[in-house]
Amino acid sequence: MRRHTAALAASLAMLFAAGCSHAPGYPAPAPLPPRQVMDFATLYSENCSACHGATGAQGPATDLANPEYEALVDDATLRNVIDNGMQGTMMPAFAISAGGTLTDKQVEVLVSGIRERWQKPNAFGAATPPPYAQTMPGDAQRGQQEYKTSCAICHRSSSQEITGKSYLALISDQALRTFIIAGSPDIGQPDWQHDSRDGKPATPLTSQEVDDIVTYLSTLRNPAAVTQQAGNAVKLGR
Repeated sequence: MRRHTAALAASLAMLFAAGCSHAPGYPAPAPLPPRQVMDFATLYSENCSACHGATGAQGPATDLANPEYEALVDDATLRNVIDNGMQGTMMPAFAISAGGTLTDKQVEVLVSGIRERWQKPNAFGAATPPPYAQTMPGDAQRGQQEYKTSCAICHRSSSQEITGKSYLALISDQALRTFIIAGSPDIGQPDWQHDSRDGKPATPLTSQEVDDIVTYLSTLRNPAAVTQQAGNAVKLGR
């Protein structure tokens, strides 16, 4: 009987000793230095979720959980945006080399984690979207007309809307282009193919039409540029 009692006591002593480090009055394990953190959930929560949402959506910035966005940008582009930020937007640079706080390995963890969670194969189906970056010059006058035809039905004119200076001051031409092409499902923004209307398929925007709309919106940051371009168009006989 004494042997059993002694064995039980020894077992309990070992259990209590194992849990002592978490008991009140004992110091908690030292956290990892910031540059040694390689857990995606931690890195994303501390650096990305405030703008892109805890689940990659429902934030004020790009919907990372949008499969079309993930299909539109390649790894190099995604890495570059995280490293160096996006000029003309609230997206800052995160790489240490660009003045941020993340190492190259931590950025790779973010890129890989974003892809693993939100990239889906064949996101565009049989459709071919316009290219991520603008490749042809845009025309603001054509863009204004195309905006009225394809966009104004949802985007009412106000200082907070997409045509307002307040909004345009916070977003770059590339970000505008990305939203137009990939849409943003978390807020009901359709992609460049548009939603069907009256049961009939909408006509997708061409790459040139996307160029023109972005060029038009860009000129609204400086209304004088619209007048200047219109004058140039008259001189050129357009």
